[in-house]
Parts: sequence; structure tokens; C-alpha cells
Amino acid sequence: MKRATKLLAATLAMVTAACTLTACGGGSSKGEAITFGTNAEFPPFEYVTSSGVIGEFDGIDMAIAKQIAEDNGMTAKMENMEFDSLLVALQNGQIDAVIAGMTATDERRETVDFSTPYYTATQVMIVREDSDIAAAADMADKKICVIQGYTGEVCVQDMGYSYEAFKKGTEAVMELVNGKCDVVVIDSATAQKYVGDNEGLKIVEDPGAFESEEYAIAVQKGNTELLDKINKSIDKMIADGSINELAVKYTEEATEE
Repeated sequence: MKRATKLLAATLAMVTAACTLTACGGGSSKGEAITFGTNAEFPPFEYVTSSGVIGEFDGIDMAIAKQIAEDNGMTAKMENMEFDSLLVALQNGQIDAVIAGMTATDERRETVDFSTPYYTATQVMIVREDSDIAAAADMADKKICVIQGYTGEVCVQDMGYSYEAFKKGTEAVMELVNGKCDVVVIDSATAQKYVGDNEGLKIVEDPGAFESEEYAIAVQKGNTELLDKINKSIDKMIADGSINELAVKYTEEATEE
């Protein structure tokens, strides 16, 4: 009997400790954290600022990540890394999910699971205002810049054009501003931000050459528990218009700056 009493006491102590660590019973703690990976070089979706929605990080994706965490009684943490490292970090367990304006491609679906798409985008060309580039075919004999790992790089590869890849969108755009390249291929919303920030640039669209793409959040393959939580939040934000409002808000802010 004494042994059973001691065992019960030990069990109660363990439960009490566990409750203390996890805010069991509705304590003031927000609960566990969900760690997202991003590449904060992709305004208006993710970028670094003095006062962001998640620490120093702001943008459409950051606001979505924060809402997902809050909907599930969690806190959102953000790990900023190179775009090409995100899926590797996810598979290695360094992060729980990736939110980085990432296109849900069939190739990526082989190694990760994607959420419900939350944004549809397309690729465009940023050129100088006096450029003679009016369509994707006009890039054939031009110096092209892309961002490494982004959809724009894949598109240019598929067209068979040579190009130079940069790790940051700002670096590619500055090549264009400084006359060191003729065109930058990048996502439409981000292009608006860069054109708004730099005089003498314009956007050229070619719907026939660039298909639309869908952004989604990536999780480890088979992590249905987290994926279900993310999808529930995304579905709610799509239904109530929150994501559309965020897209308008951040895009307008980007073009006004």
C-alpha cells in the first residue's frame, strides 16, 4: 500500500510539472510555439522591418502565420534562411513549416505536404522604362537576372535562356537599376514593390509565357496533425476575406512607399 501511495504521489508530481510547463488548465501561457521557416527577401509577403507582426518580420505571409498560431493557441516563431535551404530545414526538423511565397509544385510535393493554396500569383518581367522588351520572347538576347530557387528561375530555364541568379531580390533589381542587366523575372506582387521603390522601372506581363502559380505552406510529409490545423485556419481566412484584405493592404503599402 505504501508503495502504491508513493507511486501515486510521484505520478501526481509528474502531472503537476507537466501542467506547469504547458500551461495546463488554462494558464496565462500561450502554449507551445510553431516555428515557421521563411526567406525574408520577398516583399510584400515577407521582409524585415523595424516593427513586424512577428518580431522583425512583416508581410502577408507573416500575418497569416501569426493568425494560424493564434487560432491554435500557439505562438509563431520565425527562422529566416536562404530560400533553397527551407525544405531541407523542414525535412531535418529544424522548423515545423515553411511559409515563404512558396509555389506548390509537383516536384516539391514529392518530399513535403502542402496546405490549401492561399494566394495565386504569376511571373512578370521588370525592365527599365526605355526597354524594348515587350514579351518573354524578347529576352532571348538579353541579360536576365533571377532569384535563386524562385519560380522565375525555373521559368527562364524552361525557356532555354541563360541567366544570372542572385540570392536576394534586391540584389537582382539593383543590377537592373545600375544597368548591369536588362530584365529581372520575378513574382508579380514583389515586382510591384520593387518598381515602386526604384524610379525608372516598369513591369512587363506576358500571360502566354508565364502560367499562374499557387502559394501554399509546406510541412513534413505525413504531418497531418499540423497540416489540418494550418488548413483550418487558411480555410477560415479565405472564407472571411482576411487573406484578400492582407494582400490589398500590403500591396498598397508597398506601392505607396
